Amino acid sequence: MSTYERACEALGIRLRELRRDARLTGRQLAEAHGWHRTKIYKIEGGKQTPSDADLEAWAATCHVPEQTPELIAALRSLEGQYVEFRRMFRRGMAAQQQTFAEAEAEAAIVRNFESCFVPGLLQTPEYARYRLQEAITSDGAHDDLDESVAARMARQQILYAPGRRFHFVITESVLRLQLCPPEVLAGQLDKLAVASTLRTVRFGVIPFTAAFPVAPVHGFWIFDDRWVSVETITAALTITQAPEVGTYLRTFARLADVAIYGREARALIENVADGLEPHQ
Repeated sequence: MSTYERACEALGIRLRELRRDARLTGRQLAEAHGWHRTKIYKIEGGKQTPSDADLEAWAATCHVPEQTPELIAALRSLEGQYVEFRRMFRRGMAAQQQTFAEAEAEAAIVRNFESCFVPGLLQTPEYARYRLQEAITSDGAHDDLDESVAARMARQQILYAPGRRFHFVITESVLRLQLCPPEVLAGQLDKLAVASTLRTVRFGVIPFTAAFPVAPVHGFWIFDDRWVSVETITAALTITQAPEVGTYLRTFARLADVAIYGREARALIENVADGLEPHQ
C-alpha cells in the first residue's frame, strides 16, 4: 500500500470513529445530507476522497464542528502527496522546475533512477525541449516551453555546488530510446559522458547484459533519506513514510550495484553514439 493510500485510509478511519462516537449509522449520516449510502463506506474505507464540504458536513452532523479545520488540513496533506499534472502545470512548467530546484537545493544527496528518460539534471537544452514539449502536447500544460527549458538548465547549477552529491543510475534503454532525433540524442550522449566525470556525480548505467535484481518498474528520485518523488503518466506522488522510503533506498542500492561506472560506462555511451544514424 502506498503512502497516499495509507493517508486515505487513515482519514477514513478517523471519520468512521467520529461517526460512531456520534452514534450514527452510515445510512443516517448519508440521509442527513442526501448522499448515496455507499459514499460513506467508500470514504471510510479510503476508496473515495472527501471534499472540504463533505468534511464540514460530516463534522457538523457528528457534533464536532470544531474539528473541521483539522480534518481539512489532513485532506490538504493527503492531496499534496498525489498531485495531478494538470494542476501541477497550471502555472506553467517553469514553476514546477523551480519546485524541483528547491527540493534539490535542500538535499545533501540526491539519488535518481531512470529506465526511460535522461535525468533532468543531466539533459541538454535540445533533449529537454523534446521532453517538455510532450507535456504540453499530451498533458495540456501551459505553453511556457522556452521558460521551462531555461529553468531546467538553471537547475543544473546545483551539480557544481560544494558539499552536494548526486548518484544517477539509468538503464541502457535510456541511451537508446528514440525520444528525439538522432542528432539530438548524440549531443545528449556526449553530455552524459562529460557528466560522468564530475566530482559531485556518480553516474551508472545498467547494461542490457546485466541481470536485474528487481524489475525497473518506474523512475524515482530520493532526496536524502527523507522522501521520494515518483511520476506516473498522469500524476506525481510524494512518498514520505519511513518504511516506504527505506524500500526505495534498498531498491536503488540493488540497482546501483549492477550498474557500470566510469570508463566502462563511457565506453558503452560511446558505443551507442557510434551506432546512431541521422535522419535522412
